[in-house]
Amino acid sequence: MNFFSERLSQLKTQHEALLARPNEPITPGNGIFQRYRYPALTGAHAPLYWRYDLNPSTNPFLMERFGINGTFNAGAIKWKDKYLMMARVEGVDRKSFFAIAESDNGVDNFRFWEYPTVIPETDDPDINIYDIRLTSHEDGYIYGLFCTERRDPAAPAYDQSAALAKCGIARTKDLQTWERLPDLETPSPQQRNVVLHPEFVQGQYAFYTRPQDGFINAGTGGGIGFGLCKDITHAVITAESILDGKAYHTVYEVKNGLGPAPIKTKQGWLHLAHGVRNTAAGLRYVLYMFLTDLHDLTRITHKPGGYFLAPEGEERIGDVSNVVFSNGWIADDDGKVFMYYGSSDTRMHVAVTTIDQLLDYVMHTPADGGRSAKTVNTIHQIINTNKQYLAHANAAYPLP
Repeated sequence: MNFFSERLSQLKTQHEALLARPNEPITPGNGIFQRYRYPALTGAHAPLYWRYDLNPSTNPFLMERFGINGTFNAGAIKWKDKYLMMARVEGVDRKSFFAIAESDNGVDNFRFWEYPTVIPETDDPDINIYDIRLTSHEDGYIYGLFCTERRDPAAPAYDQSAALAKCGIARTKDLQTWERLPDLETPSPQQRNVVLHPEFVQGQYAFYTRPQDGFINAGTGGGIGFGLCKDITHAVITAESILDGKAYHTVYEVKNGLGPAPIKTKQGWLHLAHGVRNTAAGLRYVLYMFLTDLHDLTRITHKPGGYFLAPEGEERIGDVSNVVFSNGWIADDDGKVFMYYGSSDTRMHVAVTTIDQLLDYVMHTPADGGRSAKTVNTIHQIINTNKQYLAHANAAYPLP
């Protein structure tokens, strides 16, 4: 009994220290966003009463009975003055589920709600669900769009990795009880990374899709798609158009998909997306941004070249290394934006910025010129502009 009590005391002390640890901004940063030193949410944040049988008579060695492999790729929403992440929690059994963690300030002290979220199944049960996007829609519901994965029934018995991906849809008004709707139907063979627009468009529900031929490979899927449907309770998109396509020798040459639902500003809709390219070490996931017209959602007005955020340091290491992925951000009324991103399918991080900074970045950062010569020309222009400014301003930091 002494062994059990001492071990439980140690677990509680370490767990509370992790949850209560203040996060620290990493300075000076890049001027676009503020990174933080520690992950905002990890598998170790999961409550002890999820992972351990706390009865000494049935678990005398206080063994972990249900291991948590990772906590990542969280949707996000502001709810009753709390910052919520609806995280993808993956057990050591490789099954993912959703659980909500809340924080008072959005950067640290995230604590899980008592129970994981119950998402009802359809008549064709999901094998795995993950990467939920939360959208507070003008129809009064909060929608959760997520990837639902099932084994490909056409695959031979020896192939136990062939899968089919579709977009699952659930909705709620209290984040506690969820109503499951039929999966989204589109012309594409498979769908992942589908996002619901927060407003009606032409009186219909608007979806950002990611058409793809296979479970992993986009194939002929051309990028981030867009489609409309009249009835979300039986959501069918009959036509997809490509909003933002793949492009050769860019950070989104293999595939790309939208992250969270876009943020509405006076200058247009701010979009955060992920882009994937191939390297000798495997696929590399980064985040990039663009702005679309306020009224024509399919028209991109500004798109900076290259990535907005890429994995650094610890973020590059994990179950699927060299990956950052975001499907949740929160825009406060004061203009502050909390961007939540998973790293290497293992943990969650936060970066903080403002609407003004994001608009400045998107609208004034040079676009991708498409060729090395254009890149050099862009840098020459920046140098010449700086020289002209410094010559007139008699600045304290002249160029050599």
